[in-house]
Amino acid sequence: MSHPFEQAARDFREKRLKEEEIARAEAAEAIESQEIWKVSDNLGEMDSDGTKARMFQIVRVLSDFKRLREPGYSRPFYVDQLVDDMCSVYGYNDFLARKFLDIFSPYECLEFMEACEKPRPLTIRVNTLKAKRRVVAEALIHRGVNLAPLGGWSREGLQIFKSDISLGATPEYLQGMYMQQAAASFLPVLCLHPKPGETVLDMCSAPGGKTTHIASLMKNKGILFSNDYSKVRLPALVANLHRMGVRNCIVSNYDARQFSSMQQGAFDRILLDAPCSGTGVISRDPQLKGKKSEKDFLISQHIQKELILSAIDCLSCSPTSPGILVYSTCSISIEENEGVIDYALQRRPVRVVSIEKDIPFGRPGFNSFRGKRFHPSVSMSRRVFPHTHNMDGFFVCKLELIKDKARLERGVGSARNVTVVGPMEEEEEDLELSFGASTEETTTEVERVEYVSDEKKEKKEKKEKKEKKEKKEKKLKTNKAKGEKKKAKKRRHADSELKKANKKK
Repeated sequence: MSHPFEQAARDFREKRLKEEEIARAEAAEAIESQEIWKVSDNLGEMDSDGTKARMFQIVRVLSDFKRLREPGYSRPFYVDQLVDDMCSVYGYNDFLARKFLDIFSPYECLEFMEACEKPRPLTIRVNTLKAKRRVVAEALIHRGVNLAPLGGWSREGLQIFKSDISLGATPEYLQGMYMQQAAASFLPVLCLHPKPGETVLDMCSAPGGKTTHIASLMKNKGILFSNDYSKVRLPALVANLHRMGVRNCIVSNYDARQFSSMQQGAFDRILLDAPCSGTGVISRDPQLKGKKSEKDFLISQHIQKELILSAIDCLSCSPTSPGILVYSTCSISIEENEGVIDYALQRRPVRVVSIEKDIPFGRPGFNSFRGKRFHPSVSMSRRVFPHTHNMDGFFVCKLELIKDKARLERGVGSARNVTVVGPMEEEEEDLELSFGASTEETTTEVERVEYVSDEKKEKKEKKEKKEKKEKKEKKLKTNKAKGEKKKAKKRRHADSELKKANKKK
């Protein structure tokens, strides 16, 4: 039997959804019942309400352009006017507004922009290493917090409807019983499904929300590597790991694109929550509306492609359990999501795995975009949007490494059969040591796992040959220069001797 507060929250949500559906239907009927709208009578500057009304009318015309358009005005004219109005009302730059219109239909684009103007529901994730969800819920209810379970897909989430106290200052928070975290951020870890005893890597981990979630699912058993490129963000990551009672984690400060050169084939599971344009979290950072340009998207996707290839190379290809990679971003752009997955499928032995059981909602990934076709399996990825799921815009895709016989024969890629050599001395300042409850559970030095690879040998030999050739050429040049200097010196000496002889005569 459900708890009274859970039932009340469900009733409240159902009532709100019904009211929204009725309001939407009434608005659609009102628009359809109007006479043919003339764009020529509604041009020029308007106030905010007038501009919004014009936007909805243009959207209506575009939905049935042949019947509703005004003679003499083309579709590009209507689209340009719609983009100008979107930029005026919502504050987007022209590039970003057009980009969203490429992804969504005009009506859905307006819904998305409207949803980005409102904050997403506040959610917390209970730390199962320290407490159960019901215990934390009851403790917060006693403190006057109105909350409800997040949904059947999450066992740790709680949605906060109203709170008279600061959730970041309660005794439960300070004890590490929960963490404030967006609901969409739960999804990648649920898809990763880490198990106790495995070797797991969180490639871009700060400030630690997903890392601590992984540790709780691993029950502090196994090895968890938490890496982040930004040194500035590491203190927050380490503080969260301490507060949440994580004891099986090693924190590092590497460029994740170079991780595969040190840890090739070392991990059972990897989470790559890649840095991105952030177009799915505009409600949290409205400044993104006017900042983002085409250059930013090109830079992001280039870095993401490098990161995903590095992540795949770090996966274990053990015959019994092939490595799993979960790729996620808080962006809604196709280039940063489906485009990156398609790029990885073409260059590495991986396949997309269905995540329907882990995420029973969301939309499938795109199979094509603006004339470019992706691999059919890319549609097994999942997308969530603010206007349809009331979450931050998020993309999640799960990849599984196909057994690579060549790597297995060379002994590369089994996380359980590795050679550990020496403590790491280089870049010692960039690493944070793991921490735990006792010295038996932690290591005193961060150790590096080195793998011998034929490709690495070939690269090394080529590099050495190139260096030898360059040294030889440099030596020849210096010798030639020295010879020319000696000849010049001899000429000067002969000239001076000739002059002295002439003077004596």
